Amino acid sequence: MKIIVTGGAGFIGSNFIFHMLNTYPNYRIICVDKLTYAGNLSTLKSVMDNSNFRFIKIDICDSEAIEQLFMEEKPDMVVNFAAESHVDRSIENPGIFLETNIMGTAVLMDACRKHGIKRYHQVSTDEVYGDLPLDRPDLLFTEETPLYASSPYSSSKAGADLLVLAYFRTYGLPVTISRCSNNYGPYHFPEKLIPLMIVNALNNKPLPVYGDGKNVRDWLYVEDHCKAIDLIIHKGREGEVYNVGGHNEMANIDIVKLICKELGKSEDLITYVTDRKGHDRRYAIDPTKIHTELGWLPETKFEDGIKKTIQWYLDNREWWEDIISGEYQHYYKKMYESKKE
Repeated sequence: MKIIVTGGAGFIGSNFIFHMLNTYPNYRIICVDKLTYAGNLSTLKSVMDNSNFRFIKIDICDSEAIEQLFMEEKPDMVVNFAAESHVDRSIENPGIFLETNIMGTAVLMDACRKHGIKRYHQVSTDEVYGDLPLDRPDLLFTEETPLYASSPYSSSKAGADLLVLAYFRTYGLPVTISRCSNNYGPYHFPEKLIPLMIVNALNNKPLPVYGDGKNVRDWLYVEDHCKAIDLIIHKGREGEVYNVGGHNEMANIDIVKLICKELGKSEDLITYVTDRKGHDRRYAIDPTKIHTELGWLPETKFEDGIKKTIQWYLDNREWWEDIISGEYQHYYKKMYESKKE
């Protein structure tokens, strides 16, 4: 089995590659990544010498490069993690989100159509559903919840989802979609909430919290998410959407306070900042469908996952210190120049 994993140098994509290489040692994994600011090739250092792994630097919007790769590798599946994903950046510059998240998806699916792919899987987000009121804990996102995106980011992901389903209906392309809640765990780029708070706390820097900090998210340990995608691409029904949630709803401020406690830092570091424009109040996923059909359940409780995550950042200072310094952006050049010698 040959699987192209796009966005594989990012947070969830890299964890998925590790999971697949460990679970299926006979599979060939081809990682495609543009290596934008959030793509970190050093994350994949441990698998670079694996004979069943290949990395190639490609923008998924580059149809010629994607076509060439498909001709070379003749993949059986494509799992698309590649996306611009930071909401604040989408508010500042929506255009690149539309280009990568929608047009890039179209390029990949056109190649899949041409080359007779067995499965195209789109990794999406619960943010396509909009948000839920804080005072209605009984309400959860299901696969039937109407799309009601709040930001340019989530709108671009919703547009890509609709395009994927249209390719299934119009062309019969064998597709699946997963919509996940907020992921956390190793190799999370330190602009997102949990890694940012860990790194800032370790450096005794202010911990910036939007608004009143009461926004609620459903947190999913990244390894559990990877196992869900594994099940979907192998056993999920074509043309279906599967919600993947962690049953771990937490207010942002409670997470920040928990990180302070685990690291022995004062809550005086917490600084409340002006709220994000159009900030969603609550996300919560109902994963009944994937549990009923595929037997998946999240295995990691938040109190265990957050401790493992904090310990990983303590044990891997060089990884995130290189990101803060910008050194990680030179890793690709250094690695490939060294191979030329």
